[in-house]
Amino acid sequence: MTSDGTVWFVGAGPGAADLLTLRAARVISEADIVIWAASLVHAGVLDHARPDAEIVDSSQLPIEGVLPLYQRAAEQGLTVARIHSGDPALWGAVQEQLDLCRALGLAVEIVPGVSSFTAVAAIIGRELTVPEVAQSVILTRLEGGKTPMPPGERVRDFARHGTTMALFLSAARSGQVQAELLAGGYPDDTPAVVAYQATWPDELVVRCTVGTLEATVKQHKLWKHTLFLVGPALAAEGTRSHLYHPGHFHTFRRAEPAARAELRRARAGETETP
Repeated sequence: MTSDGTVWFVGAGPGAADLLTLRAARVISEADIVIWAASLVHAGVLDHARPDAEIVDSSQLPIEGVLPLYQRAAEQGLTVARIHSGDPALWGAVQEQLDLCRALGLAVEIVPGVSSFTAVAAIIGRELTVPEVAQSVILTRLEGGKTPMPPGERVRDFARHGTTMALFLSAARSGQVQAELLAGGYPDDTPAVVAYQATWPDELVVRCTVGTLEATVKQHKLWKHTLFLVGPALAAEGTRSHLYHPGHFHTFRRAEPAARAELRRARAGETETP
């Protein structure tokens, strides 16, 4: 079964309406039906919708409440823009909707959005992958919530890597988050950031440490719409990327011979074992 209808799953970004991508704004402007969650998405994104577009607030609807809209789109060849907060690839409940739309014969497209963890990194002016400090970013949430976590995906296990971690959907159990981070091996003084409603008008971003994370959350009475960033990269300085070193070369740039030799010596030192 095929249909002329299309459903676009649009990432609205972390909050600020001007963090929509150009593609997202175009898709919203062309849609016959715009579905958005007023509890999660800034109303400013609706400024891009056509005056005659049907606007549906999905904040109080289960997926069964949205399904009739997809069915109508399939029957009438309509275009739907389904707006999700952040990026649809992360905790967006998108996969089940993709499956439903494809079963109806609808064409589906996804427009990526700015995630809150990158927005918070921008707000605090930090790179999350600092050379020689952290070269990985773990995106996760605390186990034991409404949605079960697969075996082996526990915060304390991820914490053993000691790299940058972004924790979503976990503010209501900040004490447990702190305990798991410490149990996994993050030192008590590891830098942390607590970010509430990042890029929204009532944004609150507070720096703390793993050891003071619970107290910081409780001091500000936070329990939802809050992201945690943790890891040594949040305070690291003085390291240099090899990418922009004069001794590094690539298709568009030659290496300086002396700097190249220096870089080779540094790399050889990294691989030596005592």
